[in-house]
Amino acid sequence: MSENSRVGEVIEASTTEFVAQCYELYQSPPLGSLVKTIPTPSGPVELYGIVYQVTTTGLDPGRRPIARGKDEIDEEAIYQASPQLEKLLRTEFGALVVGHKRFNSTSSASAETSQHEQENKLFYYLPPKPTRIHSFVYQCSSDEIREFGQSFDFLSMLLSTHLPILAEELTAASLRQMSSVHPDPHTYLVAAGKELAILLASDYNRLKAILGRIRE
Repeated sequence: MSENSRVGEVIEASTTEFVAQCYELYQSPPLGSLVKTIPTPSGPVELYGIVYQVTTTGLDPGRRPIARGKDEIDEEAIYQASPQLEKLLRTEFGALVVGHKRFNSTSSASAETSQHEQENKLFYYLPPKPTRIHSFVYQCSSDEIREFGQSFDFLSMLLSTHLPILAEELTAASLRQMSSVHPDPHTYLVAAGKELAILLASDYNRLKAILGRIRE
C-alpha cells in the first residue's frame, strides 16, 4: 500500500472515531497506522486517526459467510472457484480520532498570518465536529507520521480510550508504526517510553505491558 494513498471512505462517524470501508478487500491500513481525512470547503478540518480495528464481513449482515474450501487445495483456490466472493465481502477499519488541523477561510488581510499558522499547527485533541460521511480516508505519508509523532500528546488519548482492543495493544502498535519511519527508531521508542513512564507512574503493570510490546 503506497503512502498517502486513498484507502477507504467514511461510512460511520462520531466526534471520537470513524469507520471507513476499504475500496479493496483485505487492503486495510495495519493496526496502529496513522490515517487522515482531508479538508473540504464544507468541512475545513483535516482529521487524524489511529487504526484500532479491522474487520472483514459479508455485505449482507443477515447472511454470514460459510466455509467453502473443503475440496480446495488452498485459500486462493476458493476465490478462483467463486470469484463473486469479492463482491459479497467487505473490509472495514475503525480509527480513533487523535488530532486535527484547521483550515478556516478568512478574507481579512490582518488575519492572514494567523491563519497560516493555524493551518500548519497540529492540535492533539478532538475537533469541533466529526468528519462527514463519504469523506475519503488516506494513509499518512512518512513525513506526516514523523510530524505527528514529534509530540507524544496523543498517548493520553490512547491510554484512556475504551475500545474493542486493549489500550495497551493499540498504544504499542501505534508507537511501532511511528518508530518505523523515524530516522532513529530506537531513540524514538526510548523517548516514548519515558513519556509513558510519566503517564503511567501509578500503574506499573500497564507500563510494563506496553514497553514489552514496543521493545525492538
